[in-house]
Amino acid sequence: MFCYVPVSNTLAVPFSLPAGLPPVAPRRIGHPYQNRTPPKRKKPRTSFTRMQICELEKRFHKQKYLASAERAALAKQLKMTDAQVKTWFQNRRTKWRRQTAEEREAERQAANRLMMSLHAEVVTKSMYEPTRDPLCLSNASLHALQNLQPWSAETSAAAHAAAAAASHHHQSTDRPPYLQPPTSLTAPIC
Repeated sequence: MFCYVPVSNTLAVPFSLPAGLPPVAPRRIGHPYQNRTPPKRKKPRTSFTRMQICELEKRFHKQKYLASAERAALAKQLKMTDAQVKTWFQNRRTKWRRQTAEEREAERQAANRLMMSLHAEVVTKSMYEPTRDPLCLSNASLHALQNLQPWSAETSAAAHAAAAAASHHHQSTDRPPYLQPPTSLTAPIC
C-alpha cells in the first residue's frame, strides 16, 4: 500500500551560479510518479452469494470457457456484471489448472513410490532365492549347451588329427596365418 507524501520539487543549491549561464531546471527528488496524483483506492473484494457460486461452479464444470453472449446471459441470470462473471471464470480456470497439476504430481509421486517398493521387493527376493532368469531358461542354444555330453576319446582324437592336417596343409603356403582360410568346422573351438 502506498501513502501519498508531498515532496518539494526543487533542490536547494548552497552556492550561486555564475552570471550569463542559462538557469538550470529544478531537479526532482524521488520517483517520477511520486509527485503526481495520489494512487486510487482499492475496490473492496466482491462477495458472491452461495447460490451464485453454486451456479458458477455448475456452469464451470460443464464448460471451462464462455463466449461473450453466454457470459452476458449467465451474468444477467445471476444478477452479476459481465466483468464479474469473466473475472470469476478466469480465476476459476487458474485454480483448476493448479489443482490438476497438483493431482498429476501426486499421481507421479505415488507411481514412483510403487516402483520403488516393487524394486525393493525384487531385490529382497533375489537375495533369498536362486536366480531363475526366464530368458536364459528359454534360450534354446543355452539349453542345448547344457545337455551336451563330454567329447568321447575317439571323436576328440579324430577331430584333433583333422585339425592338425588342415593346419599343416594351410601353413605350407606362403600366406601369413591371418590370411589363411579357417580350419575345419568339425574341430573343437576350445
